[in-house]
Amino acid sequence: MNFYLFDSWSSLLRGVISGVGAYVCLIFFLRIAGKRILAKMNAFDLVVTVSLGSTLATITLSQDVTLSRGVLALALLIGLQFVITWSSTRVSWLRRFVTGEPALMLYRGEFLGHALLRERVTKAEIHAAVRSAGIHALETVEAVVLETGGSFSVVPRGEETQSSSLGQIKTPKPRI
Repeated sequence: MNFYLFDSWSSLLRGVISGVGAYVCLIFFLRIAGKRILAKMNAFDLVVTVSLGSTLATITLSQDVTLSRGVLALALLIGLQFVITWSSTRVSWLRRFVTGEPALMLYRGEFLGHALLRERVTKAEIHAAVRSAGIHALETVEAVVLETGGSFSVVPRGEETQSSSLGQIKTPKPRI
């Protein structure tokens, strides 16, 4: 049984050079790509962010991955994410495919059971979201929305206006 605590100075030096080089390239690519790349606004964005971290770790730690191949992988991930997000702002079906749509879970104090089942959300999770919003009674809630990023938005009842934040959210239809 071998326990490798140290293999060679050259492998440590390679790790430092690759790590610093990949890190600098990643920061450079992220600055070029813009703020949206790390926004984590939905599951797609989260997957890209995790993939970037995993790729950076692989470049730094794996002797089998050259710095140039690793930098190419980072550029490819960021480039694909840029193309997908750019396209999804222009093509509605692609946007729905990539990001999904928010789902109404509770409306005017009433649970939408079919939506809870479809999204696999429990009433206890809705209660927790309402409590986190500082609201003590469901009757005072206009809506609870499961956002595309997996978080809940709680909209308290208030004065109705012409422009509602719920305007884009479709009420789910029950399955037959």
